Amino acid sequence: MTPPPDSEPAWWREPRARALATWGGVLVASGLVHLAVWGALGGPWEGAVTWRKPILFGISGGLTSLSLGWVWSKLPWRRGDAVLAALTAGALVVEVGLIDLQRWRGVASHFNRATPLDSILYDAMGVLILFVTAVAVDLCIRLFLQPVDLEPDARLAARAGMLFLVVSCALGIWVSVHGDLRAAAGLEPERYGAAGVPKFPHGSVIHALQWLPALAWGARRAGLTPRTRALAVGLATAGTGLVLVYSLVQTFSGRSRTDAEPASAGLLVTGAVLVIAPCLLVALHWLRGGRARPPR
Repeated sequence: MTPPPDSEPAWWREPRARALATWGGVLVASGLVHLAVWGALGGPWEGAVTWRKPILFGISGGLTSLSLGWVWSKLPWRRGDAVLAALTAGALVVEVGLIDLQRWRGVASHFNRATPLDSILYDAMGVLILFVTAVAVDLCIRLFLQPVDLEPDARLAARAGMLFLVVSCALGIWVSVHGDLRAAAGLEPERYGAAGVPKFPHGSVIHALQWLPALAWGARRAGLTPRTRALAVGLATAGTGLVLVYSLVQTFSGRSRTDAEPASAGLLVTGAVLVIAPCLLVALHWLRGGRARPPR
């Protein structure tokens, strides 16, 4: 029998997860520190040189590191796992650190080849992200092929979240290549067509690996039945997929995030409903005094 939630060991103490959890927390803290810096110093939110990038990349990189540690802790051991996990944590820390460095230098962190140093730092970021992407692909394959220490709803959330992360990383690589080619041609790097935003699809599902498992955890703690939990996660997964499709349609049709035609707007609305409805169900069950432990 699966032990009750209160007796389950903390996943972040698992040897493979330890470095990813520790440095993930540091990265989230760095993003929050830069948020305070922006609040104190001010400045624009959008643009090539803003505090937005240290803030968002710190928090996003930290959450990704934490989630990868959680996934690793649920997989069977493989030789070299602990070393690879530590290297992954290090890659995320250095990548975010380089972005922070460029902001403190007062120059753009991305698509910046103004000097040899800027070009080297930008290329280093690319190599680090390629490494993290390869690790994400490996973990995703293992999640689908190996036995996983998770209940069915949480297993679905982990698999879907990892798959969305891999897609997001692949799109991020495309964003970099596309932007470099446009910059070399003297065009705005962060644009596709008339008004498409290449980073929109990349960012739209990058954190599914957080919100889908969080939904599964909340549904379990609220005392929903296994069938209801699986349905909730399945609906949220489908909704996340529709949000991704919407972002792809908008970008590759050369439209901005919000300049949607009725058909594509329908994708977004349907996707949002499928994501939000299960969350409301869990919240409602909590408010009605749902049980702290799920039924067996």
